[in-house]
Amino acid sequence: MARQTTAPRFLRLSEVRQMTCLGKTSIYAHINEGTFPRQIPIGSNSVVWLEKDVIAWMEKQMEEA
Repeated sequence: MARQTTAPRFLRLSEVRQMTCLGKTSIYAHINEGTFPRQIPIGSNSVVWLEKDVIAWMEKQMEEA
């Protein structure tokens, strides 16, 4: 039987902002503090976040609330 794997999903900044309700400045401030997942460069001027990392961060925020 073949194993089913789910490909990682990349999120752009606009999607991360929508999911977290954080603004761009807050996201980058949290990254600099080490409290938010770092972005992944995918080109000379393009970055993305892994959806699973953002979801994990959101779940942690709910646990700590």
